[in-house]
Amino acid sequence: MEAFSPYFLSLLVLLLPLSIYLLLFIRKTGITESRKTLPPGSNGWPMLGENMAFAFSGPHKFVEDRMRKYSPHVFRTSLLGEKNISIFCGAQGNKFIYTNEQKLLTSWWPQSMKKALLFSESVQSNTNIGISALKRSLHREIFKPEAFKRYIPAMDALARDHLDHHWIPNSTVEIFHMSKKYTFELACRLFMSVVDPVQINKLSDPFTFVTDGMLSMPVNLPGTAYNHAIEKGETVKREVVNIVTKRRNELMMNKETEGRDLLSTMLLATDEDGRFLSETEVSNIIIGYLAASFLTTSSAVSVVMNYLAELPHVYEKVLKEQTEIAKSKKPDELLTWEDIEKMKYSWNVACESFRLMPPAQGAFRETTKEFTYAGFTIPKGSKILWTVHSTHKNPEYFPEPEKFDPTRFEGSGPAPYTYVPFGGGPRMCPGVEYARLEVLVFVHNVVTRFKLEKAIPNEKVVIHASAIPAHGLPVHLHPRDK
Repeated sequence: MEAFSPYFLSLLVLLLPLSIYLLLFIRKTGITESRKTLPPGSNGWPMLGENMAFAFSGPHKFVEDRMRKYSPHVFRTSLLGEKNISIFCGAQGNKFIYTNEQKLLTSWWPQSMKKALLFSESVQSNTNIGISALKRSLHREIFKPEAFKRYIPAMDALARDHLDHHWIPNSTVEIFHMSKKYTFELACRLFMSVVDPVQINKLSDPFTFVTDGMLSMPVNLPGTAYNHAIEKGETVKREVVNIVTKRRNELMMNKETEGRDLLSTMLLATDEDGRFLSETEVSNIIIGYLAASFLTTSSAVSVVMNYLAELPHVYEKVLKEQTEIAKSKKPDELLTWEDIEKMKYSWNVACESFRLMPPAQGAFRETTKEFTYAGFTIPKGSKILWTVHSTHKNPEYFPEPEKFDPTRFEGSGPAPYTYVPFGGGPRMCPGVEYARLEVLVFVHNVVTRFKLEKAIPNEKVVIHASAIPAHGLPVHLHPRDK
């Protein structure tokens, strides 16, 4: 025993500083013997996280596999350079997130999105309670039903003009390309009164690079998608802030007190302290709407067109409904709110399309305080992701989930928190009604003019930020007899 004394003494000398360090570390990080249980999961590869698995398997299989492996309620992953993202699953997970907005959770943007698309200094203004309240008030005002009634004739007129110039002269068109052109031009007209095709193209051309790269790995090296997104994002931000600045000068010179469009409404609004939104804050909101129009709304239009071209029996029922509406109108009379309200089956078709091919995949949140969910600790500052992929094809909520069945949306429709293509709760996508009108107006004009035939019958749909047809969804156009 004595022979080992020097050994133990040396070992003690080595271990004592280490023990002190560990004790201090434990106190600093809050780790104790009764360590809190974080959601199960994996951070994947160093630096890469689970981005490769997400990309190769697709978001639905990625979520489904991990729900089965780790937990059907919540699991942990690493995406977009962010470690320890907790993905909440199922109807209960959706409900928890939507009902705890502004209580336990706040909005959060991945760094790759913020840097590529937004003025970062103005993103921080979301922490200003007065400005945040003003933005929410603006969203409600801008996207209330009364405001949308004014949009419908403009949507219809542009849809007619779009088909006359880009569809009628061709026997085949790429739906996704055309829908992006239509939805983006419409957004520029309605939100900013920008009608000059050259100016619209200055904005739309770089958006392709921005939307392709803003949700990629945030590695800003030459040649990467993220690098292209940042470069083209600067172009978008510069163009939009120029439009905003010019409009603010016009409003000051003309002493206008009422907004002529969404842009003017935002520039004239003040919070309870009389503070206006800055030009970069307004630009961020406008850019967000333009990005949604360029990608999400165009994807929504495309997936509906996809099923109309693929399923003749569905197309015929939609055609019947839309023809009855068309017959009730004079030849040049534009659609109205009352006409939209008659498009019940067409909207059920759109909803089922969004269930199977969601235009948006979910959204991120950040926790404002620590809480426990499903037996797991979610620390303050954690990143949360809700996603459509834990419910939309879950047979528990939708029997025969791969079957296209618009009747799922008749009556009271799906169970609460199971169908969430536009989110829910206080931060539900403010453009959901706008998207509904835009899709239905476009469907009306297309089906009353054309029968569609897919040029690539089994074309795959790739899921990135939105559902995107792999080849742009080319269709053969068969004009209908008037």
